[in-house]
Amino acid sequence: MKVPLSWLKEYVDIDIDPKKLADELTMSGSKVEAIEEPGKEISNVVVGKVLTLEKHPDADKLQVSKVDIGDKVLQIVTGASNIKAGDIIPIAKHGARLPGGKKISKGKLRGVDSEGMMCSIQELGMSRYDYPEASEHGIFILNWDVELGRDITDVLGINDAIIEFEITPNRPDCLSIIGIARETAVTFGKQIKKDIEFKSTLQSKKLDSNAGISIEIQDCNLCRRYAGRVVKNIRIGSSPEWMRERLRNAGMRPINNIVDVTNYVMLELGQPMHAFDFNKVEGKKIIVRRAKEGEVLATLDDQERKLTAKMLVIADENKPLAVAGVMGGANSEVNENTTTILLESANFTGSSVRLTAKALGLRTEASARFEKGLDIENTIRAMNRAVQLLEEMGAGIGEESYVDCYPVKWEQKFIKFRPEKVNQLLGTNIDTRYMISVFEALGLKVDETNMNVTIPSYRQDIEGEADLAEEVARFYGYNNIVSTLFSGETTQGGKTFKQKIEDTCKSVMNAQGLSEIYTYSFVSPRTLDMINANKNSNLRNTIEVANPLSEEHKIMRTTTVPSMLEVLARNYSRRIPAVRLYELAYAYIPKVLPIAELPEERELLTIGMYGEEDFYSIKGVIEELLTDLGIKKYEFVRCSETAFHSGRTAEIRIGDKKIGIVGEIHADVLENYGLNTRAYVGVVEVQQLIENANVIHKYKQLPKHPALDRDIAMVVKDEIAVREIEAVIKFKGGNLLEELKLFDVYKGEQIAKGYKSVAYALSFRATDRTLTYEEVNGVMKKIMDGLKEKFEAQLR
Repeated sequence: MKVPLSWLKEYVDIDIDPKKLADELTMSGSKVEAIEEPGKEISNVVVGKVLTLEKHPDADKLQVSKVDIGDKVLQIVTGASNIKAGDIIPIAKHGARLPGGKKISKGKLRGVDSEGMMCSIQELGMSRYDYPEASEHGIFILNWDVELGRDITDVLGINDAIIEFEITPNRPDCLSIIGIARETAVTFGKQIKKDIEFKSTLQSKKLDSNAGISIEIQDCNLCRRYAGRVVKNIRIGSSPEWMRERLRNAGMRPINNIVDVTNYVMLELGQPMHAFDFNKVEGKKIIVRRAKEGEVLATLDDQERKLTAKMLVIADENKPLAVAGVMGGANSEVNENTTTILLESANFTGSSVRLTAKALGLRTEASARFEKGLDIENTIRAMNRAVQLLEEMGAGIGEESYVDCYPVKWEQKFIKFRPEKVNQLLGTNIDTRYMISVFEALGLKVDETNMNVTIPSYRQDIEGEADLAEEVARFYGYNNIVSTLFSGETTQGGKTFKQKIEDTCKSVMNAQGLSEIYTYSFVSPRTLDMINANKNSNLRNTIEVANPLSEEHKIMRTTTVPSMLEVLARNYSRRIPAVRLYELAYAYIPKVLPIAELPEERELLTIGMYGEEDFYSIKGVIEELLTDLGIKKYEFVRCSETAFHSGRTAEIRIGDKKIGIVGEIHADVLENYGLNTRAYVGVVEVQQLIENANVIHKYKQLPKHPALDRDIAMVVKDEIAVREIEAVIKFKGGNLLEELKLFDVYKGEQIAKGYKSVAYALSFRATDRTLTYEEVNGVMKKIMDGLKEKFEAQLR
């Protein structure tokens, strides 16, 4: 929002440096983005009148002119071809300074004295956007009466400071001069000049039957208020220079007096308006309705817009006339033949305007304001202000009556005011009288008997006591609020048990040399084909995303294996020789399809690696994690899974419950991902780790007595699992068996076909005595007898 300082001073009596003004307003909550002073670089440039033009004696393309600048006549040599005697133009005198640091000095051109320079619009630091009537390449000719010799910065209004504010979405009231004026008045302890008196040659009053127009709102949810007033005897022309100047300084291009007035009122009061050519409104009736599906409207920017039934339009009895809150239609545009207009002042629902503007790719100054929510009580005031301006300019005469369609009235809002609560929220001891003075300066009325604050319609952002406290704080000065420590009861924060387990998982993975990754929870349906999932697999019970970013992100994943394989493949394609990765992420398991309730979010620890690795490498990482979590009674059981190699895959079990899977990826799956190397993946359910973790460590005294070690090697049938052998050894070894380690599994020429040699290192120790060889030999016999009985094992 650009605010010319001179315009602001009409509402607030301030005489302050623009920089100081900007600093103070920023500190009170109205953030200033920039300060522009367009005329600051221009000096000694005045208005002159061309008296004569003669051909240069020694140059075909030059002319010698006499220019009256009020107190004297200058001779200026120029190459401009677009001027003639009688033109009023900007003259840079000797010693003048122009934007960009350019200095003008008198001198000779082809032997003829030249005492200055005629200026184009570009040389004054502006463009034809500011003055469309200016010559594109020639001298800027002023087409209005102006005193000769007057400083050009005064004439063009560029001697003003323009302050640009960044307005937050919750403060649409500040998207207006009067809104910024309120903030300025409170900030500097001034009284805002009361509302501009809206004078009119005819009295404005609501009288539907004589207004000459009828209005019907068909959707009160999208349009809360719509007012219209007919203005006759329209004379299209240029606006007064003071209005054009203010519009330019506020960042808007002057067009004609009708459009300029609607824009001026929008900037001044924050209410967008629109003018229809009344003779083009069929049936003299305005209907505020939803567009028909596929309905087309050519807007004022000469673009045909295809509308949908979700969009609100302003229509007559037969056709749409405008997209509500966004832009008018070309079929009701005001032009030089217009004699009567209908002024529209309305209040549309912000969300409707925002969605419409986005869908059409058409964002305007009006839509930007409607989107944020406007003051519904400002509707008639703005309409009357526009009529006043049109009448003062001689551009038209407003009808005495108007139509105000206001189906659902605005309800006054009251908030309980407790000074002690405000001070408690701010940690201050501000006087109650000061708080009340701030509220009243902002237009918030305080009932000191009941201590209620009446919230004006233009402050929709104030909803509770905390908002009242904020108003006090920002004008009291945040810098004046002393920093204090928290008071009251406090508790020590800490991580949940789940978070601690997650931290342990990450710590162990990092210590094992794995790098953490993050992948999308949205995947392509084809990933399930790539991991060879069966057609009836539960993994295919997936949740489809309603608005996927692309086909590659169409479903919520039910397994994290494809995500890990994609990352491994990406690293492999970039010639990374060895990779060890892990991820803590979620899979989404629907409880029922079609989905009727939130799915189960199953957190999984996924590990992936390739390079100089094998099954035991990834198995060892998981074993290290289980050990760190105090989980002892686990086992790896051979299993079959379509994504994994049939002979090199195992389920991870705790008791009878499967908590994960680990193994080498199937060759077909590797080919699907372009991995020409063996890769290994493990997946563990984090919830099972949480339920079985024992992070309370118990310490025992170091043993006082020595251990006795024995080795045992046996030949057993190949199908007998090592874990079955170990179970027998532990049972028969009893309390004296302290440690058991597998150190060799052998198949070869010395072992019969269908058999294997398995060797263990055993360690025995008693806590109360030194074991004898006889005791250990006896235990070893029990172990061997048990193995023979159970597996027909033979000692090697």
